[in-house]
Amino acid sequence: QVQLVESGGGLVQAGGSLTLSCTASASIFRGNSMGWYRQTPGKQRELVASITTSGGHTNYADSVKGRFTISRDNAKNMVYLRMNSLRPEDTAAYYCNRISRTIPWSQGTQVTVSS
Repeated sequence: QVQLVESGGGLVQAGGSLTLSCTASASIFRGNSMGWYRQTPGKQRELVASITTSGGHTNYADSVKGRFTISRDNAKNMVYLRMNSLRPEDTAAYYCNRISRTIPWSQGTQVTVSS
């Protein structure tokens, strides 16, 4: 049973923008803080942005602060990541998941930023 589906990745030039979307099943989404994570080959998965249940509080990794914006639509069980001023070092597979009690990771969506 697929519980998380990410989309919106692609190839973009440095300085460009992308918006990632994540659809979650209600049992995963409701009542949980959600986050966007990313991973590159050979490196550990890192949390880049998180948002509380109500959407009232967000946090960002220093590397993306001021460029990425996380949001959620509780009526649609969706989480978004708006990424501006993209850099080649943002190239990674991006995943969404809960902040605590993560569930098995889905396939993610690939973001590639060319210089």
